[in-house]
Amino acid sequence: MSAPAKPIILVTRKLPAQAQARLSALTSVTVRQHLSTAPISHSALLSDIRGSSALICLLSDKVDSELLEAAGPQLRAVSTVSVGYDHVDTQALKQHNVRLGYTPDVLTDATADTTVLLALMASRLAKAALAKAAKGESAFTLSEGLGSQFTGKTLGIVGLGRIGCATGRRLLPFGFTRVLYTGSQPHSARAGALNAEFVGFHELLQLADLVCVCCPLTDRTRGMFGREAFQHAKPGSILVNTARGAVIDQEALLEALDAGALAHAALDVTVPEPLPAGHPLLCHPKCTVLPHIGSATEETRNAMANLAIDNALAAVLGQPMPAEVCIGIE
Repeated sequence: MSAPAKPIILVTRKLPAQAQARLSALTSVTVRQHLSTAPISHSALLSDIRGSSALICLLSDKVDSELLEAAGPQLRAVSTVSVGYDHVDTQALKQHNVRLGYTPDVLTDATADTTVLLALMASRLAKAALAKAAKGESAFTLSEGLGSQFTGKTLGIVGLGRIGCATGRRLLPFGFTRVLYTGSQPHSARAGALNAEFVGFHELLQLADLVCVCCPLTDRTRGMFGREAFQHAKPGSILVNTARGAVIDQEALLEALDAGALAHAALDVTVPEPLPAGHPLLCHPKCTVLPHIGSATEETRNAMANLAIDNALAAVLGQPMPAEVCIGIE
């Protein structure tokens, strides 16, 4: 009698070195993997997923009903190498009885570090200074090209979750004297560590000198930074987004920057990603854009990939997933 076939795990991208070595050494499953570092097409996924028991994917991989139908009934889990899962149709997963794993906690510090990096770049006008340095020009003057400090200022955090709280802890030593937060939890247990006050969204925008966006992308938060929101922005304030690009209406952001409603915007996330060369936000003197490097450290990306592997292995072996999104599957 032949041995039963091993479960198949399809991986859509090359993983960081340590996690990749671990994946290659697995003997309890069969691994099918795309070894490119670039996103693969949805049509390629549709072709390759048939027969798979689990899928390890990234934010750029769309997981929808069509993909689940192509996979067949043996697909047990989707394991995304991310905290966010807005690229996954959770209702379709529920209908197909497919579990969803994600990677919370492990990227908190790296993303909070990136938020602080962007805040400092924006406040000290690093984009213009770097451009001068690249041309061999001096930026030293006593009256022009001057940035601002955070001493005595008010910090506003939109979404006081793990990343929002870690961001606040990092920024407080820069001299902020008041911390405000807003979000879906008016009485967050994390607020005490920062001595943070809960306020409404528009009130936060009116009072905060630095606004850090750390909330998940949901139906409620999609496009929340639109024309109306920017009308409430404190003159001279800075906006930093390391959450999801779609939280901000980019056309409204451009209008706000042109009108002087904001001193600067600093973004690690955009729509689309990456922005095409020559996009107005890339060229705007009051906007700093990074290509989604929030979790881009060797330590964090390996931790994310390993947790995604753990989630996929647990699902195909009939064990509880270490980090599962509750989507209502019995």
